[in-house]
This record gives sequence, structure tokens and C-alpha cells, in this order.
Amino acid sequence: MKVNILFLSAAMCSQLASAAPPPVDPAMLELADQSRCLGCHDVDVTVRGPAWRDVAKRYRGKPEVEEVLVEKVYTGGGGVWGNDYMSSNKRAGKDNIRILVKWILTLPDS
Repeated sequence: MKVNILFLSAAMCSQLASAAPPPVDPAMLELADQSRCLGCHDVDVTVRGPAWRDVAKRYRGKPEVEEVLVEKVYTGGGGVWGNDYMSSNKRAGKDNIRILVKWILTLPDS
């Protein structure tokens, strides 16, 4: 009986672990926070702007889009994810934006 309960517990924990989104790099979240991205974005949930996993999914396999996204974050823009406008984020600087965009594009689906 104890073996069955242990096996069932292990199986349930395994399923719960696989249902959770993959962990994210805390250093990237810190950079995103310092760059003031987290007021409008989240890794897994649409806030004002799209969830970053959704961005990664949309642009996966399209390396040419990296610089386009860097410019979009730097200068702002709208119309791609709905009617809301993304304000420019020149304060973050293109180097930090490029680091974040590269990381966002590597995020796996949840």
C-alpha cells in the first residue's frame, strides 16, 4: 500500500512540474525591471502589452526580426498586438534592449 501511495505521489508531482512554465532567468527579469518593461509586460501573462512567450512564439525562427523589435522598443509603435501604443523606451538603451529581445526570443512555450 505504501508503495502505491508513493508511486501515485511521484506521478502527481511529475505532472504538476511539467504543467508549470519553464523557469526564467532572474538576471533577465532584473534587467527588464530596471528597464521599466514590467509595467506593461510579463513573461506569461498579457498585461498592457503582449506576454513575452507570445512574442517568442510569433517570431520564432525569424532571426531577421530581432533588429526590428529592438527599434520598436527603442522608438515605440503600435498596431501589431492590437490598438494599444507602445511608448518608446530610449532610457533603457539599445544595448540593454538588444539583450532583452534576444532573451525574449529564446523563451519556450509554456
